[in-house]
Amino acid sequence: MAIKELIQLFERDTDRLKLEINAYSNEENLWKIDHAIANSAGNLCLHLVGNMSHFVGKEIGGFDYVRDREFEFSGKDVPRSELVGMVEKLQGVVTASLEGLDEAMLDKDYPLEVFGSKMSHSYFLIHLYGHFNYHLGQINYHRRLLDK
Repeated sequence: MAIKELIQLFERDTDRLKLEINAYSNEENLWKIDHAIANSAGNLCLHLVGNMSHFVGKEIGGFDYVRDREFEFSGKDVPRSELVGMVEKLQGVVTASLEGLDEAMLDKDYPLEVFGSKMSHSYFLIHLYGHFNYHLGQINYHRRLLDK
């Protein structure tokens, strides 16, 4: 796995996240939940920003970040422009963090035991990429179902 490709993929998909957030015809619909849809697009966006800022920006890149995971899922009515600004900042932080990661570190242990055991940087970065896209897909589906 090459860092250059990871950077390209994360940049592409943070751009897609901005597009999804901006695609809502009504800003209020970012915060809708309905029946079995427990997380709004706004909360999923906050979660992606918090997750990546913590695990990549802080732990790999050394950027200052204090995560508020509870707010990621309970916060409401953050303006769309703020969400997009957070994603734009995230994109820069993730890119800078990965650019500063030596290729040799990919096979070394990630500093945290997130799942209760050690894992390599490469394993966790692949996990984070899948996690990001899982929620990006949820946001897309949320928009198509509830942005009415």
